[in-house]
Amino acid sequence: MMKRHAKWLAVLAAIALLLLVLLYNGRKIAEQANRPMPARQETTLAADVAVVQVTTGRYAPTLEAFGSADAHYRLSLTTQVAGRVARLADSLEAGQQVRRGSVLVQLEDTDYRATLASAEKELASARLDLLEAEREAAQAQAEWRTSGMEGEPDSPLVLHEPQLALARAAVAEAEAAVTAARQDLDRTRIQAPFDALVVERNVSPGSYLQAGGEVAQLYSTDRVEIALPLSQRDWAKLPDLPTLEAGDWPVTLISVETGERWQGYVRRAERHLDDSNRQRALVAAVDQPLAHTPPLAPGTFVRAEIPGRELTDLWRLPPSALSQRGEIWYVADGALATFAAEPVASDAQALYIQPPESLRQQTVQVLTHPLSSYVPGMAVHPVEAQDE
Repeated sequence: MMKRHAKWLAVLAAIALLLLVLLYNGRKIAEQANRPMPARQETTLAADVAVVQVTTGRYAPTLEAFGSADAHYRLSLTTQVAGRVARLADSLEAGQQVRRGSVLVQLEDTDYRATLASAEKELASARLDLLEAEREAAQAQAEWRTSGMEGEPDSPLVLHEPQLALARAAVAEAEAAVTAARQDLDRTRIQAPFDALVVERNVSPGSYLQAGGEVAQLYSTDRVEIALPLSQRDWAKLPDLPTLEAGDWPVTLISVETGERWQGYVRRAERHLDDSNRQRALVAAVDQPLAHTPPLAPGTFVRAEIPGRELTDLWRLPPSALSQRGEIWYVADGALATFAAEPVASDAQALYIQPPESLRQQTVQVLTHPLSSYVPGMAVHPVEAQDE
């Protein structure tokens, strides 16, 4: 009986303990439920963007143009008299250089020497006839004065005036014939009219040439000239014509094929627009082109770099700073901003932009590689670009 009573007391104690535990846990849960929740903190990560710091300045951008080096003179050398080729100069071969006045071709000249001798004989005879006519005219005048007759003779024949005029005309004609014969003889020696490069030889020993027959193709070696077409916008970036044509405005020429470089200068400016491209050309030149190392051969296609005049209120930016949509992106108060821009000038290293008036008097962080996904107002973290 005692054992059963103790057992029930133990059960009742366990139940009481369980109720106490449940009551305590319920109170704690209620306290947690009534405690205020902490405010949610939202954080936004700003993207890193590469920037360069720019301010407006004065720059002289370099203009770029393309052209072909052409000889100052190109000549198809022809003969002025007919004849058979008796001798050719060793230098009359393609690729050889010849000096002004050097004899390139000698034609057979026997007939021309005979013609000259005959003309000289006719001249001597005409001069003799003139002397006789002058003596007879002087004698006639003396006889007229001693005749005692007054006034002038009824006919000029009395004083031998027509005979004297005829003799003088015959001498003049004979002198002209001698001059022509001597010139024809001299023309059998075909000479280089200027220092030249032989491009093509068109005759051989024994060839018979008619007057006007082609002997060789020559290019002058005094200088090459390069016509560089420029747009009206490019012309606006250059100084005035007197400055350009003074002879000391530099032009750097680079071979498109090999990268070889030559230093030239502005020779002149054309005053007309080309019908094919509606552009006006600036003509650059290189003196003694074949004496340079390496030589600048006629026909070389080159890229020209021409320094322009100094321009003001410009940003100098890396070429990658201009987006595909023609926009410049910059950072303002930690966020992106943009404006549409068209380069005033550009060269291989940079492009030159005229910024809005509101940005000209301050230092601005400009993005070097804007992405198409950027939107104005986007929060960014600018990072100074390296080696831009």
